[in-house]
Amino acid sequence: MTDKELLYVQDALGHEQHFQTQCCNAAQQLQDGELKSFARQLEQQHHTIFQNLYQLL
Repeated sequence: MTDKELLYVQDALGHEQHFQTQCCNAAQQLQDGELKSFARQLEQQHHTIFQNLYQLL
């Protein structure tokens, strides 16, 4: 993996962590059960993407 590719993956990891945290925070604040469930699903998707990217390292 080139240095540029490594930087891209590291940047993408940071973004996925941020998105996961934002979805978690939103889910904690939402009152509507359907929206809360959707936010949790998004949180899980970002966690999965993070894990897949991390495996590239």
